Amino acid sequence: MKRLTLRARLTLVYGGLFLLAGIVLLGVTYVLVEQRMPQPFRAEFPDRAVMPARSLPSEQDLDRIRMLVQDVQSEAKRNALESLLTQGVLALVVVSAAAVAIGWLIAGRALQPLHQITGTARRIASAGSAGRGLHERIALTGPRDEVRELADTFDQMLERLDRSFDGQRRFVANASHELRTPLTINRALVELAVSRPDAPAEVRHLGEALLSVNERHERLIDGLLTLADSENELTERTQMDLAEIAAYVIDQAEAASPGIPVRHSLGPAGTVGDPVLLERLTFNLVENALRHNLPADGWVEVRTGVTAGRPTLVVVNTGPVVPGYDVETMFQPFRRLSRERTAGARGFGLGLSIVRAVARAHGGSAEAQPRPSGGLTVTVTLPPP
Repeated sequence: MKRLTLRARLTLVYGGLFLLAGIVLLGVTYVLVEQRMPQPFRAEFPDRAVMPARSLPSEQDLDRIRMLVQDVQSEAKRNALESLLTQGVLALVVVSAAAVAIGWLIAGRALQPLHQITGTARRIASAGSAGRGLHERIALTGPRDEVRELADTFDQMLERLDRSFDGQRRFVANASHELRTPLTINRALVELAVSRPDAPAEVRHLGEALLSVNERHERLIDGLLTLADSENELTERTQMDLAEIAAYVIDQAEAASPGIPVRHSLGPAGTVGDPVLLERLTFNLVENALRHNLPADGWVEVRTGVTAGRPTLVVVNTGPVVPGYDVETMFQPFRRLSRERTAGARGFGLGLSIVRAVARAHGGSAEAQPRPSGGLTVTVTLPPP
C-alpha cells in the first residue's frame, strides 16, 4: 500500500485541525444563540371585569389564540436556528476547502528546502564512481532554522568526504608514479645484465625471473593508475566507435592467445569518451575472458551494437561456473571469486574494477551475469554520442 507523501499528510493535518476547530466553533455558536433567543411567551388579554362583555372573545378562542402565538414564536426560533446551522455548515465546508488548498501551498513552501536537499543527495548518489559529485553543495539560504542547520551539516559532511576521496585518489596516483621510476630502473639494469655476452646461464635465468616479476609489478602499477584516472572527471572526449576499438583489441588478443578462438559480431556502436580508457576497458574484458577460460574447447565472443538507443559492448566466455552471489565481488579491487586478496600468477584482481570505473566515468554501467554452463557474460553500456 502506497503511503501518503509528507506534504499530503501535513495538508490533512492542517485541514483536519481547521475543520475540527470550525465544528467546535459552530457548536458553541449554536448553543449560545439558542440560549440568547427569547422563549415563547404566554399572551395576556384584558380582564373581563373592565371590558364590555360583548367585546370579549370566549375563553376557548383565547386559548386558541395563545397557542397560535406560541406556535409562531417556536417556528420562528426553529427556523432561525436551522438557518444558522445550515449556513454555518455550508460556510465551514467552503472555508475548510480553502484551508486545505492553502495548507497544500504552505506545506509545499515549507518542504521546498527538503526537496533541494533531496535533489542534491540524489545527484551525488547517481554520479557513478566513488567520490564523483561530492564537490556539489546545497548552499541553502534563508533563516537559520532547523532545516538550514540540516543543510549546513550535510554540506560539512560532503566537504569532509570530498577531501577524503581527493586525498585517496592523489595518494594512489602519486604512489603509482613514484613506484614506476625504480621499477623502470630495475628493468633496465636486469636487461643490461642479461644481455651481456659473458653472462652465465644462471644469471640469464635469474634475470628472466626478475624481469617477469618486474613486469607483474609494472602491470599492477599501471592498473592502479588507470583506476585512479578513471575515477576522475574526463578531460578528453572524442567521438569513436566501440566496434573499431573491439576489432583492434581482438587482433592483439588473438596474437597473444592463439589457442582460444575469439568470435566477434561487431556492429556500429558510436559513443563519446576517452579513447585510451575505453581501449583499456575493452582490453581488460577480452584479456580476462581469455585468461579465465577452459583449458580446452574454450571460446570467447565479443559483440558490439546499439541496444535501446545506447552503445553496448558484450563479452562472453566459457570457463568455471561462477556463483551468482560472487559476481559483484569480482568488480571490487584486488578481489576474485575466493573473496580473498589475489596472489599468484593469474592477475591482481583489477581488471573488472577498472572496467566498471571506466564505464561509470563515461556515464555508463558494467554488469555481469554468470552462464549456467560456466563463464560470464559482461555487458558494458555507454551513453550515445
